[in-house]
Amino acid sequence: ACSLLRSPKDFPKLKNDTFLRVARGEETEHTPVWCMRQAGRYLPEFRETRASQDFFATCRSPKLCCELTLQPLRRFPLDAAIIFSDILVVPQALGMEVVMVPGKGPTFTEPLKEVEDLLKLRQKVDVTAELGYVFQAITLTRHSLEGKVPLIGFSGAPWTLMSYMIEGGGSSTMAKAKSWLYRHPEASHRLLRLLADVIIDYLVGQVAAGAQALQLFESHAGHLGPELFQDFALPYIRDIAQAVKSKLKEEALPLVPMIIFAKDAHYALRDLAHAGYEVVGLDWTIRPQEAREQIGKDVTLQGNLDPCALYAPKEKIGELVKKMLESFGTQRYIANLGHGLYPDMNPEHVGAFVEAVHAHSRHINKH
Repeated sequence: ACSLLRSPKDFPKLKNDTFLRVARGEETEHTPVWCMRQAGRYLPEFRETRASQDFFATCRSPKLCCELTLQPLRRFPLDAAIIFSDILVVPQALGMEVVMVPGKGPTFTEPLKEVEDLLKLRQKVDVTAELGYVFQAITLTRHSLEGKVPLIGFSGAPWTLMSYMIEGGGSSTMAKAKSWLYRHPEASHRLLRLLADVIIDYLVGQVAAGAQALQLFESHAGHLGPELFQDFALPYIRDIAQAVKSKLKEEALPLVPMIIFAKDAHYALRDLAHAGYEVVGLDWTIRPQEAREQIGKDVTLQGNLDPCALYAPKEKIGELVKKMLESFGTQRYIANLGHGLYPDMNPEHVGAFVEAVHAHSRHINKH
């Protein structure tokens, strides 16, 4: 299915728009569900497809990204697909080298150490030249989905990308990156602004290529307290939503729903509710009722089953899903995990999760 480069025109008609309708605040018969990292190592077919390829080489192959994106949809009746890619393609577009080290994860060969290092970054990025392979993957996948479900595009948010670029990889404290916020606030804002500008063009380009929704991942929000978040994360999160929307209008592109997922940022839910996104994603550390109280009725919520719940027996997964649906309510709600699937999870348990969301939400809606 994933061959032939196609143009972003004449896309097949969408058959299941439940996810998009809920994102826009419309009522539906069942609660839509998808999973973060649904295209991932927990699927044997994913491991097989990825086996011979370097990780970022896979990201640069539209054909492989398309195949990996479609794999979970062949198994499960998910209500959305999310393009297979990585948030670190943006730092690569700025000229940084990132390699995937087995057992360690993504690693920057030369992380940013001093403020002067910012000069090494590309100050003007032509996203089509640098990230066109993601756009091609989106267009190809959108055709190959044959209108089955909507396709989500995504990007990392500025603070999360900045933290990787300075830490050089994952970190339990983010102390190097946070020290920049305290020691070099102006340089930090320069870097965050540069990232935001690239992300805006990148997200608009994804919609032009065929993405029907967008998710912004502020995965490292939990390392910031309320004040640092207010100064160094939130303004850029707001700005990205606003600028993407005005550019989509200017370019006569569809105004797609946008999701903000700021992991562990429960201190900022009220602000995120007013940041310009149709959907706020939640991690598993937040009580559904509290989230609903803070966020209000005009924003759709997404989340937030503890991914580790999928290690439970299938019947237990069903019970947990039922409880989650009762807590969130079945409308203005997209079911998901509170973070991504883990590599050692049983695909059958993922299927049990997806089916439980559909069955229980239909039942609750009928009664």
